[in-house]
Amino acid sequence: MTGSLRSRAVRWYALWLAVVFGVTGALVLMGFRHYLERTLAASQRTRALRIAGVTLRAFEAGDTDLRERMTVSFAPEATGRFIAVSDPAGRILYRSGPSQDQAFDPALILDPTSQLGPRKVLGAGAGELLVTTVESGSGSQRIRVATGDSMAPLRVEERRFLATLLIVFAVVGLVAIGGGYLLVDRALRPVGELTRSAEGITSRNLSERLPEPATVDEFAELSRALNRMIARLEEAFQHNRRFLDDASHELRTPLTVLRGELEALNRESLPGRFRDTVASLLDEVERLARLVENLFALSRLDAGRPTTEWRRLDLTQLAAVTAEQMRLLAEDRGLRLESDSPLQAIVRQGVWVEGDPSRLKQVIVNLLDNAFNYTPRGGKVCIAVRATPDEALLEVSDTGIGIPAEALSRVFDRFFRVDPSRNRSDGGSGIGLSIVKAICSAHRGRIEVLSIEGKGSNFLLHLPRIPESELQNPKGDGTSAS
Repeated sequence: MTGSLRSRAVRWYALWLAVVFGVTGALVLMGFRHYLERTLAASQRTRALRIAGVTLRAFEAGDTDLRERMTVSFAPEATGRFIAVSDPAGRILYRSGPSQDQAFDPALILDPTSQLGPRKVLGAGAGELLVTTVESGSGSQRIRVATGDSMAPLRVEERRFLATLLIVFAVVGLVAIGGGYLLVDRALRPVGELTRSAEGITSRNLSERLPEPATVDEFAELSRALNRMIARLEEAFQHNRRFLDDASHELRTPLTVLRGELEALNRESLPGRFRDTVASLLDEVERLARLVENLFALSRLDAGRPTTEWRRLDLTQLAAVTAEQMRLLAEDRGLRLESDSPLQAIVRQGVWVEGDPSRLKQVIVNLLDNAFNYTPRGGKVCIAVRATPDEALLEVSDTGIGIPAEALSRVFDRFFRVDPSRNRSDGGSGIGLSIVKAICSAHRGRIEVLSIEGKGSNFLLHLPRIPESELQNPKGDGTSAS
């Protein structure tokens, strides 16, 4: 069975309840049928003894024709009953005629008195009859009397009882399933609370813990085990952050020294081969410096350290200015960059958000740089900003090589590169999109990517938009956010 644990438990409970009700109903119905047949057999035995008494008194009076006495005393044809009387030799002394309701034909009942006690025999058209035979008298006046009744009325009573039983079981079953659902829901409520609490714990608030139930049960043990795991994760994250911080700080100084020395050498009059080597080393130092800065930025973002520059800003204008600054880079790579100019962004109605301008600019730069890296010469890169009632949307699309479907779920992983065989000058370090995602999360936003291999990619950033009602104060740039 599929579905939630709650629904599966209720379904299994309902199935088990149906099996129990089915078996119980069958046993109760069998017991009721046995009770009806036993009651009818007892009534027939009493009647058969009465018939035997009438027959023996007729014999004592010298009357061997029993038809008139039986009709007057018992009227079997009118009452729809069967009566047969035989002597010790098995000769039938009396057999009742067809019943008025045509329930059965007595002539089809062979040897009606051959077996003592109750038995079922087949009638004609009306199904079974229950016939009870008793023996009475002694010596030459010993006789056997058989009396029978159609079992059709018993079957009617069984059907009525079965209908009542089904109604009772249906009502009880619905009540039981409803009660079972409430019990399962109550029993699994701690799981929902643990799930909601666990979803709220991220790398930025690992100091929080899951609520531990006051009971001594499996849920309490699970909560304590998860809290111990979160504590271990917190310790591991702290070690990782300290390592990134220390490594970033320690690498900055030697990189600065290397850059200065290489720049000084580059200004000297060196032979062409040495000058090329120094220029190549200087490029690699710059690349390493950018990587260190990115690692340091990730460390700060992971730690959730607050920024001092959180304010209101026009995302349209920020995107237009940043794109204009990167237009020359796009032209050097033979790409066409389509975006609003800064003047167009000022004329258009702004899309306002709250955030750190430098961080959001870094998002735009990284997205554009990623599009430049993976778009061949002659391609096109577009950046646009639009708004919905609740969100500000920043879209960067390109006509580049695209991303394979199996890699889409990993493009924001740290140090992941779609094509590891590409050299670093073409594809970057694989950390730029990780920074984009981290900055988006820090701004309570999200980013998604759509891509078709060979046709290009589309990155869409969602940020909370400041409502129009809060933009009445044009000097709101200095408004701080928590």
